[in-house]
Amino acid sequence: MTALSVHMKLDSLPDNLQQQLSDFIDFLIEKRISKTEQVIPEFSSAKGMIHMSDDFDEPLKEFKDYMA
Repeated sequence: MTALSVHMKLDSLPDNLQQQLSDFIDFLIEKRISKTEQVIPEFSSAKGMIHMSDDFDEPLKEFKDYMA
């Protein structure tokens, strides 16, 4: 399929369908770009980025009435 045949088909569509087709083409381009730029994280790449407070396991005061 050539660009000319695609352009001829595009011209035959009403304006609202041309807009939908344009949006779909943008979606396909974005999908292709994001797929090629997808980064696979390496093991332990988040090391040192997550911190827990020292009292993480302590009971919450707000839920004291609900805890047995």
